[in-house]
Amino acid sequence: MSNTYFNHIPCGQTLPVNNVHAVSVSMPNLQDVIDYEEQTPEILEIIKSGYPRFILHPYLKQLASYIKEKYGVSDSYEVVLLSSQRAVKLVSDKYYIHNKIEIYEPFGVILVQNGTCQLQRVLSYIQHVGCNLSSRLAEKYLFEKGLIASLHQEILEDKDTSKDIVISTLANAYKQPKENVHLAPSGMNAIYSVVRGINSIQAKNGRTVLVQLGWLYLDTMNIVNHHYQEQKSFPHLDKLELLEEYLKENGLKVSAIITEIPTNPLLKCFDLKRVRALCDKYNIPLIIDTTFATPYNLDLTSYADIFVESLTKFACGNADVLMGAIILNKKHPLSHMNWEFFKHCEPVYIKEIQRLAFQIKDYEKRVKTISSNTKKLISYLEKASFIKKVYHCMDENNKELYSQAIIDENSYCGVISVEFTKPLTQSYDKLNFAKGPSLGTEFTLLMPYTYLAHYDLIQTKQGREHLKEVGLPIDLIRISVGVEPIEEIINEFEKLKNSN
Repeated sequence: MSNTYFNHIPCGQTLPVNNVHAVSVSMPNLQDVIDYEEQTPEILEIIKSGYPRFILHPYLKQLASYIKEKYGVSDSYEVVLLSSQRAVKLVSDKYYIHNKIEIYEPFGVILVQNGTCQLQRVLSYIQHVGCNLSSRLAEKYLFEKGLIASLHQEILEDKDTSKDIVISTLANAYKQPKENVHLAPSGMNAIYSVVRGINSIQAKNGRTVLVQLGWLYLDTMNIVNHHYQEQKSFPHLDKLELLEEYLKENGLKVSAIITEIPTNPLLKCFDLKRVRALCDKYNIPLIIDTTFATPYNLDLTSYADIFVESLTKFACGNADVLMGAIILNKKHPLSHMNWEFFKHCEPVYIKEIQRLAFQIKDYEKRVKTISSNTKKLISYLEKASFIKKVYHCMDENNKELYSQAIIDENSYCGVISVEFTKPLTQSYDKLNFAKGPSLGTEFTLLMPYTYLAHYDLIQTKQGREHLKEVGLPIDLIRISVGVEPIEEIINEFEKLKNSN
C-alpha cells in the first residue's frame, strides 16, 4: 500500500526540513542512530545539527571560530560559547576554570583546554543545565559581521508584545497570575533553576534530600545528580508504598518531590491524590514536569506546587524554538518567593520569544487535534498484528490514575510508545514518518527512545539488566502524534502489514 503523504527524509536533514533553527534531525534508519551514538566519522559528516543541547549548532561553531580568531586564542584551547556572563561564572566555578576571557560580546565565552576530559565534562554540564547560546542570536551576530549572507525567513511577532503573548497564554492555561510565570532558554534550564531554588530555600530548614518519583527524563536525573548530594529515587510508580515508608522516616528531610506525568517514554501515571496527601502531610513541594500532559489535557492545579514545561514541544509545535517555563501555583506558600525559583534562569533571546509567540497562539488547538488523532491511533495500533505492545496514558493500568486530572475524556497525551513484533530494521526503518529526537511537533515524529537516550546502557550486560529492572524495552519506539489527517497516519503504518 503506497502513501504519498509521508516521504522518506534523508539522514542529516533538519526537522522541520530546511529550517536552520530546527531542533531535530532526521535519522531514518536504526543504523543511523547507532552510528550517531558511536560518533562514526561518516555520520558526523552527514549530521551537522540536531537538538541544540546535544549537538552544537553550525552557527555556534562558526561563531566560536570567529571569536577564537578575533581574540587571538591559542589552538590549545577550545572556545565554548554560553548564554551569558553569569553562565560563564557558573561553569568556571564548578570546574575551576580560571582562563576566562575578557570579551565585549552579548554572550559568554570560556576557554577549555583541548585534549582533556574537562572539556567533555564542561560540555555535558552545559547540556544538562541548558545554558546554550541561542542559534538566532548567533545568526544575527554572524549576519551583522558579514559572515553569513542572509537571515532565515520566518514569521515573528512584534518585539514589544511577544513576551506578553507567551506569558499570558501560559498564565491562562495554568490558571495562574502572570507574575508566577517565568521563561527560560530551555526546559532543562527551567528545571535547573527550580532545583537550585528549592535547594537554597529548603536547606535552611534541614531539608536536603530531593526525591525523584518515576523513571525520569535522562537530563532531569543529571541535574539532580549535579546539585543534590542526597537524593532518593522511586522509579516504580505502582509501588507508592515504598515512598510512603521512606517518608515516615525521612519526610522532614525531603526538600521536594520531582516527577513527570505521564512519564517519558512509558506514559505511566501515578496516584496523584495519594502523592498530594503525602506532600501535605510532610509539607513537601511537588514539582511536576507537564511537558507531555500540557495544561490543555490535564488540570494539575490541585496537585502541583511548581510546574515546569519544555515549550520546545507542544507549545511550539514546529520544533524550531528551544525554550522552557516555570509556573508557580499560587496555592502554594512558596509561590510568593518566585524570585528564588526564577533567578537561576538564563536570559531568553528576544527572537526566540518572538518566534514562539507566533506559534503558541495555536497551542490549544494543536493539542486538541493531536489528542483526537492519538485516541484514534491507539485504537488502531492495539489491534495491529505488527505491534507487540502499546504504551499510552489511558491504558488499563493508567486510565483511572490519569483521569484524576483529565480535562475531558478526549484529552489524550499526544505521545504513544510501542514495541513492534519484528526487529526495528523491518519496522521502524520501513516507515516514512519524520524520525529523530524531540516530540510535540505538528508533524508525526518517531524516535527509538532507548537507543538515543540510553545507548550506553544497551552496550553492557549490567546496563541491559538495569533497563529490564525499570521496565524500559531496548527496542521501544516513541511516537509523537502529529496533526496530519489520521487516515494518512494510519495508512503509513498499514505498510507494515505486508512487510518482510
